[in-house]
Amino acid sequence: MGNKPPQFIPVPKWNDHFDWPPPGGLRHLIFHAETNGFAAAFKRVGRRVLVDASVFWAIVENKEGGPA
Repeated sequence: MGNKPPQFIPVPKWNDHFDWPPPGGLRHLIFHAETNGFAAAFKRVGRRVLVDASVFWAIVENKEGGPA
C-alpha cells in the first residue's frame, strides 16, 4: 500500500512545479503525443489536459537526448 497516487498537473500550472519544458514546449509535446511517445503522460478530462508528472519524467529518462 506504499504506492504514491499519481500527481496530475494542469498544463497552465506545470511551470509552477518544473522549469522544463517551457509552456510552448509542453504544448508541442501534447500536440504530437501520439507520435513522440508522450501519450501516456497526458490525460484529457473534457477540454483540460493534465500531465502525470511521474510518467512524464519516466518517458524523458528513457528517451535519447533528453533535457540538458
